[in-house]
Amino acid sequence: MTLISLAATGTTAYVVGRVDDVPPGEGRAFVAGGTPVAVFRLRNGALHATQAACPHAGGPLADGQTDADVLVCPLHLFAYRWTDGGSPGRVGGLRLYPVRDVDGDLVVEV
Repeated sequence: MTLISLAATGTTAYVVGRVDDVPPGEGRAFVAGGTPVAVFRLRNGALHATQAACPHAGGPLADGQTDADVLVCPLHLFAYRWTDGGSPGRVGGLRLYPVRDVDGDLVVEV
């Protein structure tokens, strides 16, 4: 894992894997500097990263279903918006993390 310091934002970025490690339309679990994260690559190529466990019952979010708008937890089908991590009418929201492709590497800021 490669560490990239981002002093201006107060976060640290980590290379957690390769973009090709996440098939289009799916998610994968990684660890970014000790923080478990779930990274998704949508079919349109967009990348998203969030906490690895659902705030409702700890479900493995990397195994959830996603589209351009929401992530659905595989345990109880709670949906969370990619725009803000919120879940209409449900408990809590998700923590979202900035993620980007840097020369084929997945870089997540925590």
